[in-house]
Amino acid sequence: MRGMKKWLFMATASCLMLLPALCASAAGGGGAPIVIVSDTRKLTGVMHWWGSLYNESHMQFTLLTIVLIPVTGCIFGFIADVIMGWIGIDLTKRKVAEH
Repeated sequence: MRGMKKWLFMATASCLMLLPALCASAAGGGGAPIVIVSDTRKLTGVMHWWGSLYNESHMQFTLLTIVLIPVTGCIFGFIADVIMGWIGIDLTKRKVAEH
C-alpha cells in the first residue's frame, strides 16, 4: 500500500509538471519562437552596456549578475557598518542592554 501511494504521488506530480506543456501545445505548434531582447536605443553609459551585454550573451549576463549581487551586498554591508559606528551603534559587543 505504501508503494502504491508513492507511485500515485509521483504520477500526479509528473502530470502536473507536464500540464503547462500540454496547454502550450494546444496552439497547434505553428507559433514563432519568442525573442527576448533589451531595448537599448535610449540608454547611455553603464545602462547601455548592461543592456547590450544582455542582448549579446545571456550566459555572460548571468555570470556577471551572480558575481555582482554578493559583491554589492558586501559593499553596502560595510558602508552600513561604518555609518552605524559613526552614530554610536557598536555591533562588536554582544551585550544586550535590556538585561
